[in-house]
Formats: sequence, structure tokens, C-alpha cells
Amino acid sequence: MTFPRPAAVVVLAAGEGTRMRSATPKVLHTLAGRSMLGHALATARALDPGRVVVVVRHGREAVAAHVAEVDPQALLADQDDIPGTGRAVQVAMSALDAAAQAQAAGATGHGVGEPGSAAGVLLDGAVVVVAGDVPLLDAGTLGELLAAHHADGNAVTVLTTEVDDPTGYGRILREPGTGDVLGIVEQKDADDEQRAITEINSSIYVFDAAVLRGALGRLGRDNAQGEVYLTDVLAIARADGRHVRALRTDDPVIVEGVNDRVQLARLRAELNRRILEDWMRDGVTVVDPATTWVDVDVELERDVTLLPGTQLHGATVVREGATVGPDTTLTSVEVGPRATVSRTHGELAVIGEGASVGPFAYLRPGTVLGTDGKIGTFVETKNAQIGTGSKVPHLSYVGDATIGEHTNIGAASVTVNYDGVNKHRTTIGSHARTGADNMFVAPVTVGDGAYTGAGSVIRRDVPPGALAVSAGSQRNIEGWVVRARAGTAAADAAARAGVGAADELSPQARAERERAAQAASGPRQTPPPDLPDQPTPLADPAGTTPEESAR
Repeated sequence: MTFPRPAAVVVLAAGEGTRMRSATPKVLHTLAGRSMLGHALATARALDPGRVVVVVRHGREAVAAHVAEVDPQALLADQDDIPGTGRAVQVAMSALDAAAQAQAAGATGHGVGEPGSAAGVLLDGAVVVVAGDVPLLDAGTLGELLAAHHADGNAVTVLTTEVDDPTGYGRILREPGTGDVLGIVEQKDADDEQRAITEINSSIYVFDAAVLRGALGRLGRDNAQGEVYLTDVLAIARADGRHVRALRTDDPVIVEGVNDRVQLARLRAELNRRILEDWMRDGVTVVDPATTWVDVDVELERDVTLLPGTQLHGATVVREGATVGPDTTLTSVEVGPRATVSRTHGELAVIGEGASVGPFAYLRPGTVLGTDGKIGTFVETKNAQIGTGSKVPHLSYVGDATIGEHTNIGAASVTVNYDGVNKHRTTIGSHARTGADNMFVAPVTVGDGAYTGAGSVIRRDVPPGALAVSAGSQRNIEGWVVRARAGTAAADAAARAGVGAADELSPQARAERERAAQAASGPRQTPPPDLPDQPTPLADPAGTTPEESAR
């Protein structure tokens, strides 16, 4: 549906928010991946207004920086020491009029004050005013408010709702018979009869710019709060004989503001519930909505399944038929069609079609897993491109690396990418097979079709089709446990297995025992030369001569 285009939207974000008890300005607290102010600005921009202006004061530097980040085209208006929403809109209108004059001056080529200048140009049209702490307000509702404003030819149109407990809200005073709005009375200024009214002001309005500008100049501070009330504009416009009407919404939650963290948590849960409900109606399976959280900017396609404990944040995209969860948190990750991601934490990564990730994987920024690839259990990746059909199944770290297609990385492998100062890259080709417990000391390249042996430290490039090994030959010292760990459970087990007697030792074990005995007795002495007719008997490892052994 097409709605009338407003001349401007004013977002009120100057409040201190003391009940939040936070060093963070209230409007910068987040829900569903956006700050409350971010939600207000997104809704404002959905109306395609001529200009957006944000009124700031408390936490000004932080709020202004956030506005520059999320909506660089928005104007800023600084509220001074004069309190109240009326004063906030006054400074906003001044900023909007100045912007209109600057635009007109640019169009005419005349500076302000020159003949033919735009000094008298003022903003004209509908001005929408919203609060920066009403995060569930949607563009559709604002569009309906604008449409009603134009259709009825109103000077002011206010959005209202009915609540069971109106405490703290301004009450809507209507004219009997016509239902037109006579004015709004604040809680502290209301009498008992007025406080019994359950129709409340949402603080969301559409004003005719000329009517608003004229009424703002007539506002005072004669009230219990000593503030400049924007609500007094309605009574002034009414007294001037203009039409002041209300549009009532049957959904009080969308106009509910946040004053403390309890309200923030409640609205966060409600917004998430609505997001999930919309996705489920679009063909997404959410197994347990109570433990599933999805931000407003996440995109999900048909037949996606979200298992319990799943959190999808930022600009995450999950393609058709993919399954995410359980217990998975993804931030700005793209998950390809029919991929599965289980018990995984990922950020700024891409997971290809039909790929498998997890459980217990950690995908750091820059990870790209190709079609039908696998990142398995207890694997961490960072700035790594892993090709089609390649697998890093378990217990490995792949950082600053490129892996080709259909390659298998053995368990407990590490790309040693950091020399203490700089990061270096490892390249492993296609159809390679690397052994378990490999260290790839970057920069290093392993060619296509190459193999590496288990336990190898790869420091030099491996040519295509080569086998690289760096481990030494294995040596078994037989009988060592029985001799060196006597009295332990291991020695007892070895003895029961028949290990221990000298005549049962292999030649290698006897040689090892002899070397150990010689080392314990001090420096080895060179024996006298053997005579051919009188050979010198040699002692065996048990300390007996061959003749004695024969006996």
C-alpha cells in the first residue's frame, strides 16, 4: 500500500533515561539487532520522508555518532536547557527550516540575505513526530496515521490506544458526539475524572508544518512539570478552529515505550516472538521459539529449520533447506542451501551448499567453506578458504590458509600462521591427504595430490604428488617399565604379561640395558685388545659370563 510522503520525520532522542541506570544513553540500548533509536530511524526512512531530524541532548556524542553510523543523511538538532517535548520539536523545526533554506539557496544560487535569496523559505507539509524509545512501532501503522491525516484534512492527528492501566500516560480528551480531540492532559495535571480515562497518548503525531510552527511559538511552561509540552499544540490548534483527530490502534505494544530494563526485556521478547511468527508463516520451521532468537535483519528462506538454542544475529542469511542448531550462534554468516550447522559459533563466514559444520566448531571472520565441505568437531578457522568437498574433520586450527578441492586434513593439524610479528599463509592444493598431528609452518605450500605423514612438521614446500615426512624412526626400549617403574600398576601389568626376565629380552633391549648400566658406572674404559687364541669372555646384560649362563 502506498502512503502519503511526509515532509519530515522528527525523532525525539534527547531524554536522559535515568531509570535505565546505565552509562549508555537509553535510546542506544538494543533489541533484535538494533538500537531503539535504530528501530525508530528505520521506521522513519520507510516512509520516504523529505528529511529526518534527530533531537539530541543527554549522551549527545554517543547518540550523534550512532546516528552518523546508521543514518548518515539524518539531521541533528541540539535541545538546550529548556525541558520538554515541545522545546525538542521547536529546535527540530528550526533545523528543518534552516535545511529548507539552504536547499533553496543552493537551487537559486543566491546566498541568504541576497536579492532573490531563500531566507523566507520554510518547511511545508506533514511533519511526523515519533519517540526514539518506542522500538516496535512499524511503518505500516505510521503510514495509516499519515493517510488518515491527509484524508480528513487535519491540522493534527495523534496515534492513541486503550490500556487497562493508563498510569503515567497522557489522557486523550475527546469532544462528546464528534469524537474529535479536545486536548491531552498529562498524568500529573489530570483530575480524578480525567485519570479514569483509559485512552492514552502514544506521543506519535502528524502535524501540518505551518500549524505546528505557529503553535510552538505560543507554548508556555505553566504546568506541574515546568516543561514545554508538545501536547499543548493540540489544544491550541483546536482553539484556532482546526481539525484535531486521533487514530486508535488496537495493538498497544507497538506504541509502548521503554523506561527501564524490565520493559526493554519484555519488548525484546515480544519483538522476537513476532519476528519468529512471521518467519514460520513464510515456511520456516522453528522447533522451540522460546529458545530461538532472530534479529530483524536476518534473512531466512523456505524450509529452513532452526533447532533449539539457535541465535541468528546481524545480516545472517540462511538458504533454503538448511538446518541450524541446536545451540548455535551465527553473526552475519551466510549458510548455503541444505547445509547443516550444529553447536557452532560463527561470525562473518560463508558456508557452502550442502556443507556440514560442527558440532563444537568456531568459524571466525573470513572463513569460506565450499560446497559439500566439512568443518568438524573442535575445529577453529579464520581467514580460511576451504574448497569444494574438502574436509577438516576434527581437532584442528586452520588460519590464514587456502585449501583446494576434495582435500582431507588429518586430525589435530595446525596451520602455524603467526611468527610473533606477522601473519603468514598456508596453501594446500586439491586432492591432498595430510596426516594427523601435522604442523604447517607458514608460509608453506603443499601441492595437488600430495601426502604428508602423521606427526610431520612441514616447513618446506611439498611438490604435487610427493609424500612429506619429518618424524624420526620409532625406537622401542623393551622392559623399560619393569626396570624403571618397579612397583607401579603398569610394571605389575607388564610382569603379568611375561616381561621382565633377562633371557626374555630381545637383542635390542639387552643392548639398551647394557648402555644404561655403563652410563650409571661412570666413563666407559677401553678394553684390552682380544687375542685370537684367548678370547675375552663378555658379560651379558644380566652380569654373567656366557659360561655361567650355560650352567
